[in-house]
Amino acid sequence: PLSEDNPRLRTALDKALSSNMPKDTIERAIQRGSGAGESENLEETTFEGYGPGGVAIIVESMTDNNNRTVAEVRHAFTKAGGNLGTDGSVSYLFSKKGLIQINQESNLEEIIEIAIESGAEDIEENPDKTITIISSLEEYEAVKRALADSNIDISESELSLVPETTISTDLETSIKIYKLLEDLEDLDDTQNVHSNADFPEEIVEHIN
Repeated sequence: PLSEDNPRLRTALDKALSSNMPKDTIERAIQRGSGAGESENLEETTFEGYGPGGVAIIVESMTDNNNRTVAEVRHAFTKAGGNLGTDGSVSYLFSKKGLIQINQESNLEEIIEIAIESGAEDIEENPDKTITIISSLEEYEAVKRALADSNIDISESELSLVPETTISTDLETSIKIYKLLEDLEDLDDTQNVHSNADFPEEIVEHIN
């Protein structure tokens, strides 16, 4: 998630990033997710750094050439005026959480009740008529199971890094941050990009 405190904005930004992801990157991610190409000796690598405005960024990659990936990630950070850090330099600012998305056609009150009773930490109503349930890593499977047992359709679910707190920046800096996140997403080896940026709503008008 790009902006935890603003689900509507986060949805718009996520869609913009997704729409700009090259087709070969998507296909490569699908292959890796299905186990295809394992003979390439791929290894998971995580990069941490700071972007414009001091925003913390984590890049999760899968690579068969770590030197190439390091160079590409460092170049993206440097070009944006940020800097690639060392292991642990920003990861302490994030926690791994369970994110469960449900279509709002389901009974909202029932969803809230089940989610809370099964251990969910937070529930967000999104502008695209979906509901996001946030849980701790430990309660993630229990919450999913409780929803499934109640015949509530889960459209998406994943474990993701969520920032403990977010950083707000002005529009000019936010555009630079967004461009950096976009460039990192576009790298062939990138699997996921996380940041603690809290973008202003007007940025949506400048990213499409």
